[in-house]
Amino acid sequence: MAFKGMLKDEDIAAALKHCAAADSFNHKEFFAKVGLAGKSTEDLKKAFYFVDQDKSGFIEEDELKLFLQTFSAGARALTDKETKVFLAAGDADGDGMIGVDGNQITFTHFYQTSNYVLDPIQLAK
Repeated sequence: MAFKGMLKDEDIAAALKHCAAADSFNHKEFFAKVGLAGKSTEDLKKAFYFVDQDKSGFIEEDELKLFLQTFSAGARALTDKETKVFLAAGDADGDGMIGVDGNQITFTHFYQTSNYVLDPIQLAK
């Protein structure tokens, strides 16, 4: 498992169970349940590169769709709606990707958006 030593297996299992149904994924809740909320910037970088499957330095929509499978190979893919909401939460510069920009760590916002609220209906338009 990619997160061995960083996250607890039982927290991962509980977080995945919590969002097992389609359209039930909420990134803020997932990060809190799995133990990523409040992690150091260094740990968040490690988590980012686990999700960045092609090692491009960016998390693209197709990689984000398979986000849960980063935690468990048998996990479901995110729905298109969930993926779009999730991407919008982390895409600080509007380029359609989540990335690291020089010294500015865009993905920190992605993991630590406790007060960030998105309207999925607006995103679907």
